[in-house]
Amino acid sequence: MAAVKFNIWRSEGSSGEFREYVTDITEGMVVLDAVHQIQAESANDLAVRWNCKAGKCGSCSAEINGRPRLMCMTRMEDLPKEKPIEIHPMRAFPVIRDLVTDVSVNFRTKKKIKPFKPRKPDAPDGTWRMAQGDIDRVQEFRKCIECFLCQNVCHVLREHNLHEEFAGPRHMVYAAALEMHPLDTEDRREELKDAGGIGYCNITKCCTTVCPEKITITDNAIIPLKERVADKFYDPLLKIFRIFK
Repeated sequence: MAAVKFNIWRSEGSSGEFREYVTDITEGMVVLDAVHQIQAESANDLAVRWNCKAGKCGSCSAEINGRPRLMCMTRMEDLPKEKPIEIHPMRAFPVIRDLVTDVSVNFRTKKKIKPFKPRKPDAPDGTWRMAQGDIDRVQEFRKCIECFLCQNVCHVLREHNLHEEFAGPRHMVYAAALEMHPLDTEDRREELKDAGGIGYCNITKCCTTVCPEKITITDNAIIPLKERVADKFYDPLLKIFRIFK
């Protein structure tokens, strides 16, 4: 057992400050355990969002020593103890209180994406025939737990606050899961270009780096969607064809 110092962001609304807390850490503890212990011992009014404590709900997203992570999946033994461990709420979203942020813009954005629209069954028994490779391609995107860490590190959202102009990497993953589904017939390319603002992404891959589910967001979702948009709206041959159509 060892006493460890923490600097935890305390606020109500936009203004706030770091406050120092000390708690004893035992073997096997994760950051969320330490936060709960501090909450029980010396900060009963500390606001923190969490649910499953198993890395599957995405609720406990925060910035730990400046890096966006899930508190329930960050082991204390992996963090340096030479100076206080700093815990800050996600910076891309408005702070409600302490470590809790308002991520509701993500749910509004998701509602704007056209839903799944399946093609008619192509088999006599009323079912579909699909290649296994096409099925496997979209399975990766279904691992998303909506922790919004990828949204948090995206410079378009974090630094420029363009939530209304750019859907962000999480919603590009969602759109890719629909666009690449072997049964889907909907065309979302115009929405991705305009309302989705896919052109804002400059593929720095920061979203891929922080994803706790190891989804290859940039290479497997965003870049293929960019290619589809470019094929439809910027291919010079298709432009000529549309002029004379």
